[in-house]
Amino acid sequence: MTFYRNAVWFVKGLQEYTKGGYEAAAKHFAQADLDVNLAGRSFMITGANSGIGKTAATEIAKRGGTVHLVCRNKDRAEEAKGDIVKNSNNENIHVHILDLSSPRKVWEFAEQFKKDNNLHVLVNNAGCMVNQRELTEDGLEKNFATNTLGTYILTQALIPTLKASSDPRVITVSSGGMLVQKLNVDDLQFEKGQFDGTMAYAQNKVRAYGCFV
Repeated sequence: MTFYRNAVWFVKGLQEYTKGGYEAAAKHFAQADLDVNLAGRSFMITGANSGIGKTAATEIAKRGGTVHLVCRNKDRAEEAKGDIVKNSNNENIHVHILDLSSPRKVWEFAEQFKKDNNLHVLVNNAGCMVNQRELTEDGLEKNFATNTLGTYILTQALIPTLKASSDPRVITVSSGGMLVQKLNVDDLQFEKGQFDGTMAYAQNKVRAYGCFV
C-alpha cells in the first residue's frame, strides 16, 4: 500500500506539480473569472500573514471584499494588514489573533466573532509542520491540534453564521502530500511508532480533506 501511494504521488507530481503541469493547467485558466466585485461580502482567512493566505487576502481586498485575517503572531499580522491595505486601497481589513492549536480559544473566538460580524466565506489556510512530537497545553499533539482539530472546530462553530449569509462557502487548503498517507483514525495523536513530522502533516491533510469533503 505504501508503494502504491508513493507511486501515485510520483505520477501525479510529474503531471501536476512541475512546470509542465502548471503550463498545462494555465491553458484552461480564464482571467475573466477573477473579474468580480466582492463588495459587501465578508471573508475570514486563517494563516493570512504570509504565503497563500496573504495572497488570497490581497486579491479579495482588491475586489472590495471585507477581510478578516486570523493569525497567531500579532506583529506579523499587523505588518501583513499594512501591506494588504497599501496594495488594495481597501481599509476593510481586520486582524484577529488566535492560536488554532487551542480548542477552547478557537471556540471562544468563533462565538465572539459571530456576535459582532457576518461571514460569507471561510478559508481554512493555516497549518503547521512541527518535526518533533510536541504536546500543547491541552495534551494534544501540535500538528493534529492545529491542522485538523482547530480547523474543524472553527468551521463547525461558524457554520450557523455562514448559513445565514447568501451564497456561503468553506474553502479548506489541502496538500498533495496527503496522497502518501492513508486515513488512520486509530492513532490521531501519533503515539505509535517513530514520529515523523512530514508524515504527520500529510496525515493531517488527509483528515482535513475527509472532514470537509
